[in-house]
Amino acid sequence: MALLHIHTPSHSITTLSPILSFHSPPPLHFSLPHSTLKTHQQNSLFSTATTTKNTPFLLSTLPKKLLCQPPRGTYVREDYLVKKLSAQEVQELVKGERTVPIIIDFYATWCGPCILMAQELEMLAVEYEQNALIVKVDTDDEYEFARDMQVRGLPTVFFISPDPSKDAIRTEGLIPIQMMRDIIDNEM
Repeated sequence: MALLHIHTPSHSITTLSPILSFHSPPPLHFSLPHSTLKTHQQNSLFSTATTTKNTPFLLSTLPKKLLCQPPRGTYVREDYLVKKLSAQEVQELVKGERTVPIIIDFYATWCGPCILMAQELEMLAVEYEQNALIVKVDTDDEYEFARDMQVRGLPTVFFISPDPSKDAIRTEGLIPIQMMRDIIDNEM
């Protein structure tokens, strides 16, 4: 392996060459004037010291702009509209009398796509606040129930119609919000 050895008046730097060869050439020796050497300086963008001139560009000083409008519903609260239920509570909901479809989201707290799906389900809960009931079940807490429901991928969403003659619709993985709207509007 070839070695690169640089001599400067006050520094000596040795680095390994990225080229591997069986017959390495003799080491290179050359000198650079001290003024051309770059020294490591702290990046002013991330420095904690403040100066009066040449202040760094900070993202926090920019005006904040919304990327999209928040969902418009009859009410939007700070706490989540989609409530976490136990297996027993979900079974009672499904067996009980109702006039709206139930959407059951099987998720896990460590699942990235589940977090994205939860955001979409929150928007749906605002949109369909009187026309659908959306709940979620943590598969880590309700492992046996998730196994009985044959949940093999996360997130898994069940759409259960209030009409007992219609079959439940099941989706696995992250699906677009428009697909969920279409299922609620057309299939339930």
